[in-house]
Amino acid sequence: MLIDTYGRVATDLRVSLTDRCNLRCTYCMPEEGLQWLAKPDLLTDDEIVRLIGIAVTHLGIEEVRFTGGEPLLRPGLPGIVERVAALAPRPQMSLTTNGIGLKRTAAALKAAGLDRVNVSLDTLRPDVFKTLTRRDRHKDVIEGLEAAHAAGLTPVKINSVLMPGLNADEAPDLLAWAVEHDYELRFIEQMPLDAQHGWKRDGMVTAGDILASLRTRFRLTEEGAGERGSAPAERWIVDGGPHRVGVIASVTRPFCAACDRTRLTADGQVRTCLFATEETDLRGALRSDAPDEEIAGIWRTAMWGKKAGAGLDDPSFVQPDRPMSAIGG
Repeated sequence: MLIDTYGRVATDLRVSLTDRCNLRCTYCMPEEGLQWLAKPDLLTDDEIVRLIGIAVTHLGIEEVRFTGGEPLLRPGLPGIVERVAALAPRPQMSLTTNGIGLKRTAAALKAAGLDRVNVSLDTLRPDVFKTLTRRDRHKDVIEGLEAAHAAGLTPVKINSVLMPGLNADEAPDLLAWAVEHDYELRFIEQMPLDAQHGWKRDGMVTAGDILASLRTRFRLTEEGAGERGSAPAERWIVDGGPHRVGVIASVTRPFCAACDRTRLTADGQVRTCLFATEETDLRGALRSDAPDEEIAGIWRTAMWGKKAGAGLDDPSFVQPDRPMSAIGG
């Protein structure tokens, strides 16, 4: 079990498979990219599967989310999914992706055992997409979403970040489009995880702003805390159902008290929180031939020290020195 001093138990593992990405989203990294991890520093496929196996069989992990960077850039991804699906007990498996590679990989990932996908899409306008991501790949994302739905990687969830002056007016259009295509839309408040450290609390589109915009066109009924559990998204029923829309308000409505997540970076570090400034090394133990129980013990100790919350409204908040692309969303 992965328990901390506040009594929270981690059952959800987020695994970053690579720090690389084929987009350059303005809220994540600079246009020229970043200093990527050297290949010897990255976990191998075998090391990733072994660590996930330890998490599942020794530490009570029930759900695994593959992230990046862009996880579809990992050549061995289908094999990793297939091997994790063979674990007993079998964890639920999902993938967070920018969607560009889904058209060619969705069917294979479903066959390997992947359960569902979360796809990042911030706008319905190709020109705005190009401005936000610095790449002209909007059509590829749309086709990737269609392929994921056709392959049965459902529910297909869409993650959208709204930015002032760019796409802040698109919330109702995005929701109407998601309902039409049977996708579940979730808006995410912009978080301080950009490599440029340009995030400003007073310049973000808040959950309140998003909900007010949606209510100009839709009737929203709050789903209720009992349905939410430890999920990061608050959800609302749209026009009486069955569709729902979620808002992840990490900044204005933090949900740290119910957090059930632990994170593994692409270079084998445990992070207790997306906003953590400290990491615990598992790669060294792996490559020193430490037994599974010893590695599990290191992981337990790391999670025992998890802090109460991110404290994004605290003036003393220190932004992590790794951007989102390196630690997984």
